[in-house]
Amino acid sequence: MVREKYESVTVGFIALGCPKNVVDSEKMLALIVQAGYVITAEPENADVVVINTCGFIAPAIAEALEAIEHAVVWKAGGTVKKVIVAGCLSERLGRELFDRADGIDAIVGLGQRDAIARIIRKTLTSRERAVYLGHPRQTIRDDRARLLITPSHWAYLRISEGCNHPCSFCTIPAIRGRFRSKPQQLILAEAAELVSAGVVELNIIAQDTTHYGRDLKIKNALPTLLKELERITGLVWVRLMYAYPARIDEKLIETIAAGEKIVPYIDMPIQHINDKILKDMRRPDTKERICFLIEKLRSAIPDIALRTTLIVGFPQETDQQFAELVEFVKWAEFDALGCFKFYPESGTPAAQMPNQIPDRIKRQRVKELMLTQQKIAFAKNKKRIGSTLTCLIDSTDAEGAGQGRFYGQAADIDSVCIIENCSTSPGQFVQSKVTGTKDYDLIVEQISS
Repeated sequence: MVREKYESVTVGFIALGCPKNVVDSEKMLALIVQAGYVITAEPENADVVVINTCGFIAPAIAEALEAIEHAVVWKAGGTVKKVIVAGCLSERLGRELFDRADGIDAIVGLGQRDAIARIIRKTLTSRERAVYLGHPRQTIRDDRARLLITPSHWAYLRISEGCNHPCSFCTIPAIRGRFRSKPQQLILAEAAELVSAGVVELNIIAQDTTHYGRDLKIKNALPTLLKELERITGLVWVRLMYAYPARIDEKLIETIAAGEKIVPYIDMPIQHINDKILKDMRRPDTKERICFLIEKLRSAIPDIALRTTLIVGFPQETDQQFAELVEFVKWAEFDALGCFKFYPESGTPAAQMPNQIPDRIKRQRVKELMLTQQKIAFAKNKKRIGSTLTCLIDSTDAEGAGQGRFYGQAADIDSVCIIENCSTSPGQFVQSKVTGTKDYDLIVEQISS
């Protein structure tokens, strides 16, 4: 009866933010469809627009507010009836969002994610604005039965909620609460469900994947989980993301090195290399330990691809400290690197620190660091010319051109392989030969399927 009542109501869903937010969006989409609503690809003409927001740093907030502004304009024009804002920005700002964008009908916090269908139903019949904030700090949510917005052959697998690290620049603990590990049985059930639906690559995500199980006092929980995932028939690649460098230990390294399905790839955000900056960031790492870890990883796993994230323009960062970071990047030769300028987020200790760096200098430092990394990445690509790679096909077009990735390329954030004369469907693996490069990307030729 409920399905018949609401089957003609259309919902336009706008998903913003990081992979953790993607999982939340996919779960909400599934719940919306299960309730009988119709998802439309034209949110500007939907009865209800739901925006799942990010609220981590200023650019994400600006992107979310822009999306909200579009939705309320559609509402003012009469094509949209209701606007619902969900996700991290809702959790961070709460009722303040009503002041930021006039026209919002409901604000939904992280703890109310699984109530989204009920909230839509209530919003449609109410003339009053409403705020739905739960208690995300106490919840372990079931992410099974998602409606994937990634390609059908790869997906994110979230293994925990929240974060315990007191990084002085970060808003995540205040938004998503304390670290909570998902039970291994629940993670494996979700993984099996995804693989049975056609997923061949699982990207393991969390705020800190290497903290998994530590809150439950479980020894070697992440290596054990990775080994259990390898037992799933049909799964081909397991990729580890968001690994906190201070917690990458011998057991984890051994597990990755010995893994048959665990790709030799680690994403480990370092943020900086200068010891004083790291201390001010409230990171437990030191330059010596980080350099030792990189050497250890490359010794134990010679073909490993290393990705990192760095912040420049942190308060009081001197020219000398920045130069130290640039020299470190030259030494480390990361396979992929993301660099962001520091944003003084309200509520964080770093925002109150003296000697904030002018934005002009931050932009200059981002540019210099990324040009340094560009030279490294281009040189690494040239060395691959003539080599053979196993590529996972992500897409093909009518002209036979394909796009895919080898193990050293994570979906959506890294470079890709441009495949000439591709005769294989997305989700399949092919052997290919590297014939050239195009900026950060590799040009490859399919040699077998």
